[in-house]
Amino acid sequence: MPAGRITVTHAGGDSYRIAVRGHHLVVDQPLADGGGDVGPTPTELFAASLASCVAYYAGRYLVRHRVDPQDLRVDAQFDMAADRPARVGALRLSIVVPEGLEPAKYEALLAVASHCTIHNTGLEEHPCQIVR
Repeated sequence: MPAGRITVTHAGGDSYRIAVRGHHLVVDQPLADGGGDVGPTPTELFAASLASCVAYYAGRYLVRHRVDPQDLRVDAQFDMAADRPARVGALRLSIVVPEGLEPAKYEALLAVASHCTIHNTGLEEHPCQIVR
């Protein structure tokens, strides 16, 4: 698999353009923090990256078990640490699955989702709780 390449360039003020495989994103800061609020913050994008990775793994699990992932949803909530250095202090994900998923399959889905690539990469020292 080729190495991932991402380019980030200044877009004015506190905003930055991100280029990934021909896709473009923008990060910024909220108006209240002096930004232009033209995109999520990098911290929000971090949480979204984990939530979307968990959703992808959960969705693949559902498809493998012939369950339509249409109603799958992952909600993320994070808190900043109270001390320095600035960092996410707590991150919680909630996986909402399609109705009727058997409890045993739900537990297996949690096990699969808890080992998504993003989770495996950087959360061993900073645990993330994934719940129903």
